[in-house]
Amino acid sequence: MEEAEVLCDRLGIFVDGSLQCIGNAKELKGRYAESYIFTITTSSNHEEEVENMVHHLSPNANKIYQISGTQKFEMPKQEVRIADVFQSVESAKSRCTVFAWGLADTTLEDVFVKVARGRRPSTYYHDSQIYLPLISTVFMHDDKVFHYISR
Repeated sequence: MEEAEVLCDRLGIFVDGSLQCIGNAKELKGRYAESYIFTITTSSNHEEEVENMVHHLSPNANKIYQISGTQKFEMPKQEVRIADVFQSVESAKSRCTVFAWGLADTTLEDVFVKVARGRRPSTYYHDSQIYLPLISTVFMHDDKVFHYISR
């Protein structure tokens, strides 16, 4: 997906043969990117404090995972100011050891997954078999077409 973002003028996302959206990478991110991804690593005994800090910043934040002091949250953009995140992390550093942290915008891959899930649930169960929808993306650059398929 990173190559597509750099090389292509327009992208189209197909799910099960039906075009779901088309536009340049910036347009698609603007249309489908609704959250920031906040990742922070502290010692394991400060995980609850970090979770409280995140929910203070963004009441609708969703914890994506938590493993050995590393926590990852999805924070809706409309609730979060980037300056407030920096200020909260700096404040947390005075109370606990913050080994690493980061705030990332939605990637093109996140948009791809969101569009595909919006069309259909990620898996269907039918006669003890799992059905995964066929998802494809068409990349266009200078009248050349590139095609990416995943399941």
